[in-house]
Amino acid sequence: MALSILLAAACGPETGTLFVGTYSDGFFAYDYQTGEPIAKADMPNPSFLALEGNRIYAVSEMPDETAAVYAWRWGGNGFELLGSQPTGLPEGGEDPCHVVTDGERLAVSNYSGGTLAVYTLREDGGIGPLDSLVVSSAGGQDPVRQCTPHVHCAAFTPDGKKLVFSEFSADAIGEVTLTPTGIGNYRTATMVPFEYGPRHILFDKRGEHFYVIGELSGKIAVYDYKDGRFTMKQTVRADQVDARGAADIHLSPDGKFLYASLRLKNDGIAIFSVAGDGRLTYVGYQLTGPHPRNFAVTENEVIVACRDSNAIEFYRRSRKTGLLSDTGRRISAEKPVFVALQ
Repeated sequence: MALSILLAAACGPETGTLFVGTYSDGFFAYDYQTGEPIAKADMPNPSFLALEGNRIYAVSEMPDETAAVYAWRWGGNGFELLGSQPTGLPEGGEDPCHVVTDGERLAVSNYSGGTLAVYTLREDGGIGPLDSLVVSSAGGQDPVRQCTPHVHCAAFTPDGKKLVFSEFSADAIGEVTLTPTGIGNYRTATMVPFEYGPRHILFDKRGEHFYVIGELSGKIAVYDYKDGRFTMKQTVRADQVDARGAADIHLSPDGKFLYASLRLKNDGIAIFSVAGDGRLTYVGYQLTGPHPRNFAVTENEVIVACRDSNAIEFYRRSRKTGLLSDTGRRISAEKPVFVALQ
């Protein structure tokens, strides 16, 4: 757990534990204020984590039969393994890249496998056997990157009745109904523009608006969400250089700003203000280290996992304007691709 820290300025009043997922041999817990390492959970390629109280669910993004999702219990100074489950092989569980939970179920997005795997959680927080596997489709216009099915991200709807997920290669948002014993029929909830490559998705806190970032298009689509239906109302460009590497989106805690990470060229974070009706207005851009994949937004900071600079970077955030400034603070980590503060 080699660590090097550069502290240039105080970064706000936040305290807690910083969890970092990586493309290496484990994920880590750090003390947020000091940057000191607390503990490591050993597992291969834990590229995305879902935090639920003292439980952490981590995908092992592997391209073969070893692909799995792990359950851990966090005790404040160490991790306890609760078990793991394969992510759908041989039907299509390769390269799980995202995991989300509502506290009762767990949904894993398998990128190369092109499937969504759904599990029921045990009372102790462990993961039960696979309940359902939803197989996505292709059909997008990019002959290389959309030629086979890919699923990248899932979200539970605000009413808790459905699970929606990004179908990267079909330029669509898929949907399944949740039932007491598993899931109902799979259908297309809404389409996105052609050659969009939908990647990460999110609902706002009110459950009235839904956002989709396109990895290929570099755009963010804004939808109204009412009575279980999606209505597109806006698309805005986040990627100004056509890098075709848009990654993640997050809203600020107060819901007034939306941030998007962009990779492959001009790497950084695009910043948008959010109107009362959910529409976005571009307000600025912050350059970061290379390959900013995932990031976290707090009241006072944006914390960025920059894979190719092997660093977690800290940016001060203006609550008034949403704009970012580099604090100069860094935590050294091997190929970090996920970060969350708890």
